[in-house]
Amino acid sequence: MTKSALQIARAAYQPKLPKALKGSVKAVEGAATQSVADQEAIQKLFPNTYGMPLIKFEEGEAIQLPAMNVGVILSGGQAPGGHNVISGLFDGIKTLNKDNKLYGFILGPGGLVDHNYMELTADIIDEYRNTGGFDIIGSGRTKLETPEQFEKGLEIINKLGIKALVIIGGDDSNTNACVLAEYYAAKNAGVQVIGCPKTIDGDLKNDMIETSFGFDTACKVYSEVIGNIQRDCNSARKYWHFIKLMGRSASHIALECALQVQPNVCIISEEVEAKDMSLDDVVTYIAKIVADRAAQGNNFGTVLIPEGLVEFIPAMKRLIAELNDFLAANAVEFANIKRSRQREYIISKLSKENADIYASLPEGVARQLSLDRDPHGNVQVSLIETEKLLSEMVGTKLAQWKEEGKYVGKFAAQHHFFGYEGRCAAPSNYDADYCYSLGYTASMLIANGKTGYMSSVRNTTAPAAEWIAGGVPITMMMNMERRHGEMKPVIQKALVKLDGKPFLTFAAKRDQWALTTDYVYPGPIQYFGPTEVCDQPTKTLQLEQAK
Repeated sequence: MTKSALQIARAAYQPKLPKALKGSVKAVEGAATQSVADQEAIQKLFPNTYGMPLIKFEEGEAIQLPAMNVGVILSGGQAPGGHNVISGLFDGIKTLNKDNKLYGFILGPGGLVDHNYMELTADIIDEYRNTGGFDIIGSGRTKLETPEQFEKGLEIINKLGIKALVIIGGDDSNTNACVLAEYYAAKNAGVQVIGCPKTIDGDLKNDMIETSFGFDTACKVYSEVIGNIQRDCNSARKYWHFIKLMGRSASHIALECALQVQPNVCIISEEVEAKDMSLDDVVTYIAKIVADRAAQGNNFGTVLIPEGLVEFIPAMKRLIAELNDFLAANAVEFANIKRSRQREYIISKLSKENADIYASLPEGVARQLSLDRDPHGNVQVSLIETEKLLSEMVGTKLAQWKEEGKYVGKFAAQHHFFGYEGRCAAPSNYDADYCYSLGYTASMLIANGKTGYMSSVRNTTAPAAEWIAGGVPITMMMNMERRHGEMKPVIQKALVKLDGKPFLTFAAKRDQWALTTDYVYPGPIQYFGPTEVCDQPTKTLQLEQAK
C-alpha cells in the first residue's frame, strides 16, 4: 500500500495517556447514578444496569488476569479517531494479558448479527494507528434492537469466546449498546458491553463526557476551508458565501467554526427556535447585515448555517408536519395532479398560516418539501439546500429594499456545503490522544467486570497526564422520547446551551464581526510543532472548562 509522507511520519506518533492508565490500574467507585429524566421508566426498562456507580481509575497493584477475547464494532457515521480507539483498546487488553485477542465485526452492528468478523492482530492495528476513517473494519447503521439480533450475536460471541463487546458510536449506537448490555445481563450470558462516545456533531456530551470524539478534528478541517474562503472573499470583495455545515440535530459545529473563524453571520438553530423566529425573520436578519456592509462599500461576506436549521424554525416545523400528514393521506390524489399545478393544489389545501409560508418559498425548495419523501413518507430535510434557500430569499428581499431605496449595494452569492470532508480526516493530536485514551479506558472497564458503561475521559483541556479516566453508566444519560409513535429510551441529545459560555462568547462578538471584516484564518491542522499550535482543544471545550 502506497503511503503519503504524512502517513509514514504519523504512524510513529505515540498518543499521550492519562497518568493513571500508565501502569496497573484500580477502579474506584463513586456515587450511585440515576437517569437525567424519566427515572422510573428507565429503571423499569434497565433493572440490571440502572443506578450503577461512576467509575474513576487510579494507579493500583498489578494483578494477573486470565486471557480473554474482546469484540469491537464501529457504528454509524465516520468520525476522525476511530482507529485510535481500536488501537488503545488493543494495547490495553494486550497489557492485561498478551494472549488476549481482539475481533472486529465487519461493517458495523450488522457484522455481529451476520457473523462477519476478522481477528485484529498487531500487524493490522499498526497499519491504522493515528489514521482517519473507519476502514479497518468498516461501519454500518444496523440498529441492534430485537431479541433475535441479540441471540444471533450471542451465537458468534460464544463461538469466539468473546467476554466483552465494545461499541464505538453516537447516541443511538450507545443506546443500543445499553439495551444489549441489559439483555445479556438479564440472561447471565457472561458478556459485557462497553460504549465509546463518537460523533462529529458534538451532541453526545454531558458532565461525564466532555466531548464526543471527532468533533475537534472535523471542526478544524471545516474551519481551515472556511478560513480559505474568507481569505478569497476578502481578496475578491464581490461575493457573499453561504456555507452549510454538518449538524442536523444541534449547531455545535457551526458555533465552534464561528468561534474559530469570526464570520459575518452565523445562525444558531437553537436560538432561532428559542426566539420563535420565522424563516422571514432569519432572512431579514441576514439581509440587514448585507445591507449594512454594503452601506460601508463592502459587498462581500460569509454566512455559516447548520444543516438542520429548517427543522428548528417553529413555523417551518408546523408546515412540514401538516405537509407530511396531508400528503400521506392524499398521496393518490396528489400523484394525479399535473406537476405545474401541484404548488397551487397544496396551497389550496393547507391552513392559512402554512399556506402563506409555503407560497413564500422558492420553487425548488417547495418542490423538495412536497416531493422528496423518505421511506416513512417524511420530508428529507437533509436534502434541502438551506444555503441556497436563504441566499435566494435574501436576494429577493434586497431587490425589494432596492426598489424602496433602502439598499444600494450589489449582491452575488456562492454556495458551499462542508460535510463528508471532515468525517475521515487524519485525527488532530487532541483526537488521536483522546481516542487512544477512550479505547484504553474501555479495556480497563472490561478488566474490572463492568457492563452498560461508556468510556469516559475528562479534564481534557489540561495536559494529557492530568486527564481523568473512568466510566459512566449509559442509563445515566437516558430519557424517554417519542420515536415512530412509541416512547423509547434514548440518550438525551446535547443541544447548544444559550446560557453556556461558548454561545454567550459568540453572541457578545457577533455584532462586531457582522460589520467589520475581522476574519481569522486557522490554517491546516498541525501535527508536529509547538504545543500551542498542535495540541489545542476546541474553543467550545476551552470555554466550557474555563474554571
